[in-house]
This record gives sequence, C-alpha cells and structure tokens, in this order.
Amino acid sequence: MSNNHAPLTGKVALVTGGSRSIGAAIARRLAADGAAVALTYSASPARAEEVVSEIAAKGGRALAIAADAGDPQAVRAAVARTVEAFGGIDILVNNAGIALGGGPVDQISAEDYRRMIAVNVTGVFVATQEAVKHMKSGGRIVHIGSSMVRYAAFPGASLYTLTKGAVTGFNRSLVRDLGPRGITVNTVHPGPTDTDMNPDGGPVSQIVGPGMAVGRYGKPEEIASAVAYLASPEAAFVTGADLMADGGFTA
Repeated sequence: MSNNHAPLTGKVALVTGGSRSIGAAIARRLAADGAAVALTYSASPARAEEVVSEIAAKGGRALAIAADAGDPQAVRAAVARTVEAFGGIDILVNNAGIALGGGPVDQISAEDYRRMIAVNVTGVFVATQEAVKHMKSGGRIVHIGSSMVRYAAFPGASLYTLTKGAVTGFNRSLVRDLGPRGITVNTVHPGPTDTDMNPDGGPVSQIVGPGMAVGRYGKPEEIASAVAYLASPEAAFVTGADLMADGGFTA
C-alpha cells in the first residue's frame, strides 16, 4: 500500500535542468511527495540553490549539481554524485532542454544544430544510460517532451521539434528494454506553459493562445503534477505513455 500523503518516501530522484520553471516545479513537487531530490543546473546556480533551500525549509532533502546537459561527462558525474549523496537513484526526470535555431530550416546554423542535439537528445540518452545502472525494480524514468511533436502551431521550430521527436521514439524502445526489469518509462508533453523560455504574454503566446481549449497557459506546477503521478507507485502499470499536458492544445 502506498503512502498517499508522501508516496515517494524513501525514493531518490534526479531532475535535470531543475533550477527554473518546469524543472524547479518538478523538483519541489517530488520533494513534497517525500523523495530526496538532486537537481542539475548549468547557468543558474543562485536559482538552483534557492530551490534546494525551499525544499530544506520544508523538511526535505535536496542537492544542486552543476552539470551542463550537453556535456556527457558532466551528466555522468551528476548521476554518480546523486548516488553518492543519497545512496541510489529511483526516479530520473529528463527535463533539461533548450530551444535554439528558430527560423527557416535552411537558415539553422550547424552550431545551433549540434548544441540542440547535445542537450535535448544526447543529454537524455546519457542520463538514462547512467541512471538505469543504479535503478532497481520500481524505477521510474520520465522524459519531458513537447506537445509540438503532435501539433506544430507555428513555423520556425523544426529543429526543436526534431529533438523532442527523438525523445518520443527513444521512450518507446526503452519500454521494451526496461520493462522486464520493472522500470517504467513515460513522456510528459507540456503544451504552452508559462516558463522563462515561453512566458505567458510573450510573443509565442500571442500566436498559440487562441488555440488553448482551457483558455489559458499552463503552470509549471501543473506539469509537475503529471510527472509526480508517473513517478508514483500508482503508475506502476503505466509505461510507454505519451501524456499530453497541454490544456487541450492538441485536441
């Protein structure tokens, strides 16, 4: 029987890109549900430490780790540091991601392409590869994708969508690899959500806002709720899912 008040008590989670926006909301939620949480950051050390302090102030355990998601060595070290600090790893949330190379496909630079692949694809692969070495039955992997893999509402995002589509395909094959080990793998696809990268009221919201069935942007905490469910014991029979948390944007 799960502890409904703190269903992740005794679990250890690693959230990549956990210093801001959706990542920070996920780290806070998993900690509130009882998990010890390690979160990685690249450019926001102060904000990462703020999340850690907030978790600690509420009686939780958290650790901020400097790790560029586009650097495989740093990602491996982050997994090792998590295991060293908390004794293992039960939940991996591949949240770290960037959006570069906006514009027509024939104008995307090779530099932007390489960086996007490094962070959004290679970082996910390496974090997963390393984390599963430490996971036991009951382990959870949750990728953060994008509703744009189902519906690209505006031009200029082909590179971003390419990387998120790669994660979706990776998710499906991982299910077969890890299912026999009792590890579930799912992807949450946020729709337009109020983040640093895509703020409510920003230029993108003027385009996609009218398409929101619920009439508003999502909140990072709402995406975190979806992740928390998939990380919980209640989702033991859910694997290979593409969960659209998008306010009906792709309906």
